[in-house]
Amino acid sequence: MSESAQKLAASKLYGNTSPDGKGKIPAYLEQEVLSWSKEKIILKMYDLFIIANKKGDVNKMSKVLIELMSALNFEYEDTATRLYRLYEYCQRAIFQKKFDEALKIIQELRDTWAKAFNLEPQE
Repeated sequence: MSESAQKLAASKLYGNTSPDGKGKIPAYLEQEVLSWSKEKIILKMYDLFIIANKKGDVNKMSKVLIELMSALNFEYEDTATRLYRLYEYCQRAIFQKKFDEALKIIQELRDTWAKAFNLEPQE
């Protein structure tokens, strides 16, 4: 997962520190996010999508999907290709304002990911 995805996760989880929204994330919080495992980062990216979906924020949902697509490892071609197609479908769904369809897919992926890697349940 790219460092930009980690920073996106950090900014969404901990918010910005300045009133204008352009503040920097405190170093200790950024370091916490940078120390997360790849599995936890992906879990948090799913969480970010779910939050953005509930707010109807197409731009943020799209950014999360792009990060998830870029994080796929095509050495495992079959699995990566299937996930890529799911993410593409979600991308089309959100641009067609079918937020519920995209949410259902991402929610199921999130739950499966959390269970597979024994990570925390959704908050």
